[in-house]
Amino acid sequence: MPPTVETDVLIVGSGPAGATAALALSTYGVPNILVTRYASLADTPRAHITNQRTMEVLRDLGVEDQVVAQATPQHLMGNTVFCTSIAGEELGRVRSWGNDPYVQAEHELASPSRMCDMPQHLMEPVLVDAAVARGTSLRFETEYISHGQDADGVTATVKDRMRGDTYEIRARYLVGADGARSRVAENAGLPTVGRMGVAGSINIVFEADLSKYTAHRPSTLYWVLAPGATVGGIGAGLVRCVRPWNEWMIVWGYDLDAGAPDLTEEYALSVVRRLIGDDEIPVKIKSSSAWTVNHLYAERYADRRVLCAGDAVHRHPPSNGLGSNVSIQDAYNLAWKLRHVLDGTAAASLLDSYSAERAPIGRQTVDRANQSIGETAPVFEALNGLTPQTPEQLWANIAARKDATPAAEKQRERLREAIAFKVYEFNAHGVEMNQRYVSDAIVPDGTEDPGFDRDPELHHQPSTRPGAKLPHAWITRGGRQISTLDASGHGRFTLFTGIGGDGWIRAAEAATKALGVEIAGAVIGPGRQYEDPYGDWARVREIGDAGALLVRPDNYIAFRHTTAPDDAERQLSEALRRILGRD
Repeated sequence: MPPTVETDVLIVGSGPAGATAALALSTYGVPNILVTRYASLADTPRAHITNQRTMEVLRDLGVEDQVVAQATPQHLMGNTVFCTSIAGEELGRVRSWGNDPYVQAEHELASPSRMCDMPQHLMEPVLVDAAVARGTSLRFETEYISHGQDADGVTATVKDRMRGDTYEIRARYLVGADGARSRVAENAGLPTVGRMGVAGSINIVFEADLSKYTAHRPSTLYWVLAPGATVGGIGAGLVRCVRPWNEWMIVWGYDLDAGAPDLTEEYALSVVRRLIGDDEIPVKIKSSSAWTVNHLYAERYADRRVLCAGDAVHRHPPSNGLGSNVSIQDAYNLAWKLRHVLDGTAAASLLDSYSAERAPIGRQTVDRANQSIGETAPVFEALNGLTPQTPEQLWANIAARKDATPAAEKQRERLREAIAFKVYEFNAHGVEMNQRYVSDAIVPDGTEDPGFDRDPELHHQPSTRPGAKLPHAWITRGGRQISTLDASGHGRFTLFTGIGGDGWIRAAEAATKALGVEIAGAVIGPGRQYEDPYGDWARVREIGDAGALLVRPDNYIAFRHTTAPDDAERQLSEALRRILGRD
């Protein structure tokens, strides 16, 4: 057997979670090896919606601009269409992904970053290339087989799929990011809730110039209500824009009991023709593949020195576009913790907070995505399309909505309401941005959780209460406008305070020296390091000028004090020791 390879962190899987883990760890200076059983990165679009929180993560890791340069911008994403075919009748639209004027304002206020549509086959190279450039060792065609643990690390057995032999990689920690069929999670024995294989789906990637049917109503998603369609069990086919307006992916359902159909080019072309509705348009089939809709999440994400992320621990349909976002955010949450444990500035117990913080988010994501499938049923109910019937009857039901009768008027109203209710899938801004953490890496400040003033799934509500993400506000430095999120992050802790908070800055300097953990100071006020010309920060900070917020490297608030106490040094030191597991 070849000699054992050694590293600090072994990452299995090069998808969004694994690639982000590698990028973050290398950015923080942590040696890591990234292995994938495949010969290349993703070669199909797969995940694509990239929300504001994820863009903030990519902003902090220094690759946001590369993503923006390749992605479909937000303003071309937003007319989710329900129709009988791309060329057929339109039943209604939902202004989606922040493109409703009211929601757009909330997006502008919530973040310095804009959401976009970045297909996975374009996203993975950005993440992996940056990771390798910063130090990650990447090994293609390297298949994880098994692992064993001891008190000091993990020994993984991997197979070189080119040579056919096996060898061992010794790491202090193993990150399992190997997808919905995760062998790492299975070998780690992570307990799960739910089940796989709820419904069957087929992806068909194709090229066709559909601009004459789509450019006037730009969208990421076009839902086609067609007899016999069974995507996720909801009776519709999905035409998804990969690149405006000539590369597309259709999602089409199949009966799990009957098994996936033979994915010939002839079969794929018949489905594409059916959903486009215009046989004169040239079509080129690029690929077809079958997959299953799942409803499963892990109750915990770690087994001692093995930690899992992404689809390995939460498996769900693509509704709401949450999958790659939650995966990237898992890795971002984990990476800074691994860094501090590995360099000895934190106890190993800090890693317990990873499961405590991310597992509830994973469960929420799985439940929300599956609930969104069910919330499509009222669209069909409005057209009397849920009961068994012939295609001719369904077309008659659709046509009946045009009649000048009380029944048809009521039908039109029901259809409008049903389509409008899909905002919970296509404009769930709160689901994307309202993640709140409760763990030992968060120090409560004794205040009661105030809850949310509005629907927490639809609306983002910023807060500086410990466990919430640092609110975005535009501030200035040297006349240049930046976000509060730009003043923090970058792999370090940051202490925010204002005029009168000099004691907190001295406390941060003392803690940095005593604990070996970098704490950057951010003083906001007239004539200080940062200024607040719009008063945006003063409106969201929820502390006095001399109060303090200790923000973690992942831009989550870990400690808050509203004033400047006489014992600031003691309070900050005790808080940081607790966060790092050193109390």
